[in-house]
Parts: sequence; C-alpha cells; structure tokens
Amino acid sequence: MPITLEGSCHCGAVRFTVESSTPIPYQLCVCSICRKVGGVGGSINLGAHAETLDITQGKEQIGVYKAVMDRDTPKEHIASSERNFCTKCSSMLWLYDENWPEFLHPFASAIDSPELEEPDELVVVKTSSKPNYVRLPEGAKKVYKNYGPDSIESWHKKHGKFVG
Repeated sequence: MPITLEGSCHCGAVRFTVESSTPIPYQLCVCSICRKVGGVGGSINLGAHAETLDITQGKEQIGVYKAVMDRDTPKEHIASSERNFCTKCSSMLWLYDENWPEFLHPFASAIDSPELEEPDELVVVKTSSKPNYVRLPEGAKKVYKNYGPDSIESWHKKHGKFVG
C-alpha cells in the first residue's frame, strides 16, 4: 500500500498530499537546473502517483517553471517537464511531465511527513554538469556522469523499498 506524503513550501502558503510507492530520497541530481532551482547542492526527487495529488492549501500560489535546455546554444529549447513552486517563497514543490502523466516527482525538501528514510547509499547523477566547487555529500555513494542504470521505481524494487 503506497504511503501518504504530506508536503508544504517554506512559508506555509502551499500544502499538499500525494501517495508514493517510492519514498526513499536516494538520488541526488547535481545538473545545472537542479542546482539553480534547488540550491548549490542539487535536488532530490521522489516518485509519486500523479492522480493522488491533493493541493490542500494555496493552489493560487503555485507557479510553474519549464526549464531552458541547452541554454545559449543552437539546440536551446524548453523542457516538457514542469517544476511547480511557491510564488511567495520560491520553494520547489514537485516536478510533473506530461510525457509520463501517471508520475509526479515531489522534491524531498518539500516533504514534512512522514520523516523520510535515509538511504544506505546515495546515487548522484548528472555530475557532467557539476562545477568543481560543488562538493558531494559524505558517505556511501555511487556517482554517474549522466544517469544511473535504475529508474526510481526499479531502484526501490531492487532494494526492497517499493511500497506497492
């Protein structure tokens, strides 16, 4: 049975719940988008079932950012993914992509309850765009220049953490 994640922005204007079968914050992305919208250390997204999203407060305070991909190059284009954030305090809330309408990816930093389980090992992705001054967290980790071999769901299943 999936678990209910309760989340909010920093200022409390936006509050939401969503059901997740993949609630372990194991994968840190340090790409330029995640570092600029999530902070110098990057972002950790969880997986959730999009149809279960319930915005319990502050729907009118939610803004959407569609990232610029390959910025300042001839290949520049707008991403299909939508990063939802609070327009009052700028907290990142979740990512949604119409290419995978069944999924929603809450930012772990927005989850208030339950307390998220610490993974035994962190997976760090997109280090190919990480500047040298960004230091990776201490502890056990696997590091990839692009993405690792597992999806969020397959990682949870492989580690016995999938909550179905």
